Parts: sequence; C-alpha cells; structure tokens
Amino acid sequence: MGLIGLAPGALAQKWEFGGGIGGSFYPSRDVTNNSTTASAGIRTSIASGVWLGQNASNKWGGEIRFDYQLGDLSLERGSTSANLTAQSYGLHYDVLWHATPRGSKVRPFLAAGAGVKVYRATGQPSLVQPLSQYALLTQGNEMKALLSLGAGVKWQIAQSLQLRLEVHDYITPFPKELIAPNVGSSVPGILQNIVPMLAIAYTF
Repeated sequence: MGLIGLAPGALAQKWEFGGGIGGSFYPSRDVTNNSTTASAGIRTSIASGVWLGQNASNKWGGEIRFDYQLGDLSLERGSTSANLTAQSYGLHYDVLWHATPRGSKVRPFLAAGAGVKVYRATGQPSLVQPLSQYALLTQGNEMKALLSLGAGVKWQIAQSLQLRLEVHDYITPFPKELIAPNVGSSVPGILQNIVPMLAIAYTF
C-alpha cells in the first residue's frame, strides 16, 4: 500500500529531457509570373528535435527546443522541376498547457512559442536552372523569425520514462533569399512546416 501511495509523487517529476524523430512537410506556395504559376517550397523529408522542459506548475510548463530538418529547396511546374540540397535548424521556447495535472500518467497538451529558424542551402546551383523565370534557387543561409504552434500527448510509461506523440506547425516568413522570385514574379509572405514526431523523454 505504501508503494501505491507513492506512485503519484513519483510521476510528478519537474523536469523533462527528450528527443524524437518524425516527418517534415511543407505545403507548397505559388510563385506567380504574369498569369502563370509554379509551386515553390521545400521537399518532404525527415525531422528531429531535442528539448529541455520544466513543469513549472500543476498544468503549465515550458521547454526550450532545438530542431533539425532535411529538405531540398524545390520549384515545380507540371513535369518540370528544379531542386537544391538544403536543411534547416530551429531554436525556440514554447509554453505548454496540459489538460491534466502534473503527476498524471496521460497528459494531453497544447504548445505555443517563438524563436528563430535558419534555412541553409548547401547544394551547387545549376548554371541553367529550369523555371528560372519564376525564381532562382540559391546557395547560402537565411535566418527567419519563427512562430511555433503544437499539440500532443505524453504517456508516463515508467517512473522516469515518458513517451510522447506530437505535431507542430512552424511558421516563418518565406525564405526569399534562397528561393528568390525573379523580376516580375511574386510569392506569398509565409511558409508553414508541419512536423509530426514520436519522442521519448527522461523525467526527473
């Protein structure tokens, strides 16, 4: 009986350190040139992340996160396409609200935060790039402000071990230096990045 009585306290750890892996999906945006369009964005690939979190109160917490994602720059119209090897890095702080109190075995949560994201194109641009009348894919780094929105659920599967399933929407201004609209072309202002992830954390 004594062990049973201690169980809720054992689950009420204040800190979390974890990491996960998942997918990275970018809804494409239309680059418009006169009356025609091409789809511009970043290709679907893999994502990973690590975080250090604190359960500051019964339902509120926060965490600092670092995310790394692969994903080539992409420009497509019909059967014609251009791409350039790229990846991105994100650093942000999220505030978390949990639907159940600290110490619960299952904790659905909502998250919102802000930070920065660096888009990095490392491939060698083609001397003659297809669809260059719409935009040019260029090598370099571009830092953007980041808005982070997310939701998920945490399962405490052992005294110090937590399983976590989550999805985030990372929103930044469109990286117009790396996917540079050509003269006479325009592209919408923001780029969304949907990242579902399965993760595991050590709680203490």
